[in-house]
Amino acid sequence: MSLDIPFDNSYARLPASFYTRQAPVPVKAPRLVAFNDDLARLVGLHPSGRDDMAQIFAGNVVPDGAAPLAQLYAGHQFGQYNPQLGDGRAILLGEVIGRDGIRRDIQLKGSGRTPYSRGGDGRAWLGPVLREYVVSEAMHALGIPTTRALAAVETGETVWRDRALPGAVLTRVAASHLRVGTFQIFAARGDREALRQLTDYAIARHYPKADGPMGLLAAVRDAQARLVVRWMGVGFIHGVMNTDNMAISGETIDYGPCAFLDDYDPEKVFSSIDRMGRYAYANQPDIAVWNLAQFATALLRQLDDPESGVEEATRIVHEMPDLLRANWLTTFAAKIGITDPRPEDGALIGDLLALMAAGGADFTNTFRALAKGDARGQFADAKGFDDWAERWKARLAQEPDPGEVMAAANPAFIPRNHRIEQMIEAAVQGDYAPFERLDRVLADPFTDQPDDADLMQPPRADEVVTATFCGT
Repeated sequence: MSLDIPFDNSYARLPASFYTRQAPVPVKAPRLVAFNDDLARLVGLHPSGRDDMAQIFAGNVVPDGAAPLAQLYAGHQFGQYNPQLGDGRAILLGEVIGRDGIRRDIQLKGSGRTPYSRGGDGRAWLGPVLREYVVSEAMHALGIPTTRALAAVETGETVWRDRALPGAVLTRVAASHLRVGTFQIFAARGDREALRQLTDYAIARHYPKADGPMGLLAAVRDAQARLVVRWMGVGFIHGVMNTDNMAISGETIDYGPCAFLDDYDPEKVFSSIDRMGRYAYANQPDIAVWNLAQFATALLRQLDDPESGVEEATRIVHEMPDLLRANWLTTFAAKIGITDPRPEDGALIGDLLALMAAGGADFTNTFRALAKGDARGQFADAKGFDDWAERWKARLAQEPDPGEVMAAANPAFIPRNHRIEQMIEAAVQGDYAPFERLDRVLADPFTDQPDDADLMQPPRADEVVTATFCGT
């Protein structure tokens, strides 16, 4: 029985200038190593045999109804504009409308060269595929908008990076793959008609109540202001917040050199390619504003008189820092048990974070311990914590149910960087048990799971991950 995917491909009906039609490049010996049954049910897929699914999710067989293509976009990479990027190792198979009525893309990542590969091999190796599978599904379980992982397939081929590595393909599901960079490329080319078509398409697909280009700008601003603060609430560092990695849907996209904080350090950088700290943990809100400004610049280019929209676009962008601060206060207030924060609560939260940074307290475990009433041991400066806790408890006396609020805001489990690396090392040797364990435990991150409590522990000195890599 073949896999039944109910495609309905709206992006493929846009003009040919938006993409290149291309089938995935077949691989030698595909083997299905992971399949997300829950996500499959949500998007309306009816799974078939593993061999059949391996052929489809590796790109060897194009299923009926698909309209495979590589999308075109540009982007600012570490602040420098690159005039043409595009899907260099990904093919959009098509779209499905799920049981919840939401339209989603199904994309193969690591599916071979395209016209946008820029000399690359168009492939992915197993490590980044499993990283994105585990982390994106963990983010979903944490309640953070994200692309998701439907399947992972070994290709039976070797991928060369710094050494020979096993090849793999990830099947990614997303609300769409429209990026700020998708708009930038048509703006840079002066193609106002394409920009107008893209804007209309984006509004219809994601923000049907938005009124024109500036309405879209405001909607994307609000979505990104929520998203980035949600990242910070779990200690997530995206690592490569280029404009081609900013989805206008408000989903987290592209989990290349991402990582999670262990000890709290607001200046922390993991990405090996972020040599100047542009995308450090604490810089992410400012970069979100910068990216939105680039989006505004692109959207204005479709107007007959772009100057006529500058004032409104400027207002929309300039409102984003206040939105970010308000969302940050709400998110972090919940982490210490406050439901309806006041402006002065920001100082209480800031003082806690300063104590954590000074003593290298573990971000996730400290907040989880606060919820359980035993956080003192997380702090090198116990006296400093005691003084803070006295103020905190006085504030909580005015809250109706702080324990319940904290339990819902503070996960027990995150994808610890050293556990991800250990999982990858094992999988390269053919052992998928650590991958399967992480995937299972992280699917329920807010629940104590005593048998897996070791996954809550920070790394030992010899396990610390100091750099993460994009895998291309």
